[in-house]
Amino acid sequence: MSAHEGPRRPSIAGRLARQLLMISAFWAVLAGVSVWLVVQEEVDELLDETLQASSQVLGQLLRQSRAMPAEIADSDDLSTHFAWQLVGPDGALLHRSPLAPVKPWRLPPGFTDWQDDGSDGDDWRVHARPLATAAGPGWLMVAQTSAERKEVRSRVGLASAFSALLVGGLCMVWMNRRARAELAPLGQLTGALADYDPLDTRQVLPEQHWRELAEIRAAVLDLGQRLAQRVANERAFSAHAAHALRTPLAGMDAQLALALREAPPESRARLQRTREAADRLRRVVTALLTLFRTGMSLRWQRVDLVELLSLLPLPEGLALDLPEHDAGIDADPDLMAAALINLIDNAWRHGASRVQLRLQRQPEGGLLLAITDNGEGVPDWQRVDLNDALERQQYEGRMGLGLMMADLVARAHGGDVRLPAASTGFSVAMRLGAAPD
Repeated sequence: MSAHEGPRRPSIAGRLARQLLMISAFWAVLAGVSVWLVVQEEVDELLDETLQASSQVLGQLLRQSRAMPAEIADSDDLSTHFAWQLVGPDGALLHRSPLAPVKPWRLPPGFTDWQDDGSDGDDWRVHARPLATAAGPGWLMVAQTSAERKEVRSRVGLASAFSALLVGGLCMVWMNRRARAELAPLGQLTGALADYDPLDTRQVLPEQHWRELAEIRAAVLDLGQRLAQRVANERAFSAHAAHALRTPLAGMDAQLALALREAPPESRARLQRTREAADRLRRVVTALLTLFRTGMSLRWQRVDLVELLSLLPLPEGLALDLPEHDAGIDADPDLMAAALINLIDNAWRHGASRVQLRLQRQPEGGLLLAITDNGEGVPDWQRVDLNDALERQQYEGRMGLGLMMADLVARAHGGDVRLPAASTGFSVAMRLGAAPD
């Protein structure tokens, strides 16, 4: 990526896919947490109902059975998750299940379910039911350890939450695939638009089946047609204007040359300056003719830079320091001629008497053409501003025709123009990309 392209922005398709993934993940987690909480509450209620049902059944059995001894061997049962006690009217322990606490549970206030304080070594959830005993009205207390209840809640909750998350994850993957499939035509249209050149009549955009994309395609084609027509009109006008100017300029130069020979000595300096101005105008017109004739459509070929400069209408009296060997470049000769005419003319207008051109091959392909003169140069702040304008392609009001044309030509060749710092004079670095295979 070149420096002027800026940071790479995410695509709409990618953003939408990521948003769908985030929304799906959020709802999957929310569903899992909700299921977890609901299951916890429901399992707690179910276990409480189980304790109540167990107390009913156990109470009926105890009413029908004969008296049982208060001392029960704990080795008779290894289960510590469910236990019961029969407490007399005075709170004394009458009977208990194996491994139930030997200390009687206290009578719960209001005869409701209660949580044991764990002073006997275990933490119990207790349900109390009135039950007549031989000693008088007593209480049957059925309990379950909190550890067992917690284990049951965790198992059921984890299983339910995992199932919800699994379903959510599968839906998330399915939604992601569907979103990418639905957005694929948008990506294809984006790729086609990236290669679309409205000035090339041979190019067409692919047909679109979705109504929204078909409307975008139609709007782009309409915009391209209007743009192509406007560019064609501007090219025709500029070419005609340049042709119309070239003939009278040639006549002006001939008349000025004749007048310069016949004029008295005191008028020759003024006539000479007039002829130089007319000559510069002729060079600008020649560059514009070359530029509009090509229409920025490249004709890549091998060009000898020294030979190309020898054919250009350059200012008289300007010394050129050219590469002594390996001066071949891959470029469009007409576009390069237009750019070089303007850059060298800029140097001449700003007081340069010598212009140096150097070629530097780039490792990744292409080359760097450095043009340095011994003219006036510009302040550093202005050079920074010009570089910013070149990077943003904001030419209007910030630079002249020479730099703008050179940058357009360089970009057409896959490069750009930058202005490096120079100790004296002015320096232009024109980067050209590698020629296509």
